Amino acid sequence: MLTQPLLQQLHELRLRGMAAALEQQLTTQASSELSFDERLGLLIQHELVERQSCRLRQRLRWAKFPQPAALEDLDLKAARGLDRATLGQVSNLAWITEHLNVLVTGPTGVGKSFLAYALGHAACRADYSVRCFRIPRLIDELARYTAMQSKSTFLRQIAKADLLIIDDFGLAPLDDQSRRDLLEILDDRYDRKSTLITSQLPVEQWHVYLEDPTIADAILDRLIHNSYRLALKGDSMRKLKTTAAPAKPAKGH
Repeated sequence: MLTQPLLQQLHELRLRGMAAALEQQLTTQASSELSFDERLGLLIQHELVERQSCRLRQRLRWAKFPQPAALEDLDLKAARGLDRATLGQVSNLAWITEHLNVLVTGPTGVGKSFLAYALGHAACRADYSVRCFRIPRLIDELARYTAMQSKSTFLRQIAKADLLIIDDFGLAPLDDQSRRDLLEILDDRYDRKSTLITSQLPVEQWHVYLEDPTIADAILDRLIHNSYRLALKGDSMRKLKTTAAPAKPAKGH
């Protein structure tokens, strides 16, 4: 069979990894010394890698992380009160399979969001579906879908995600409808999916923040009792980085 029609057929079958690997083999002298089984094995391996990469790109697009983050880049030397044992437990992602939650609290700038996004990125690499929202954006999206009379569709999409990240919980007051929507989201996920929440407020203050005692009880009951907690502390890392940065020389010097 001629090479060009074969490559075209591989693309038509959406075997792009195999097509790229075949083109590479045709330009490499060493490939001609391989057996048919070895060459076929390499083609299949390239196809698997291409599909995994494509799936990861789709996961990351769907997650919509506000910034890139990876567990490998986590600064463990900073004095933030980060419990290594708990960090190890949440980093292995078994809690997602077990449908547990993670609550990350601490003052502004200590790296709560970075840790959340890093765990979310790791979950995407492990082939979990992830959605990520800052709480103001989540409220805006709920209002937008409500106006389009398709809020139930949006809620079903969120319910399907293996991991939902809600960043900056407690940043702004919630009205009654937003509290009820949040309860519905968490009720859909309870014992079925995992949720990760970051907040400047200690968990002990969440009940007061939610104001309505009945809804607050229901929300916290679905979050707290089956969760890992990471309470960070210390100065803002952004402030420390600014302080540590060398001063720029004045013009003319």
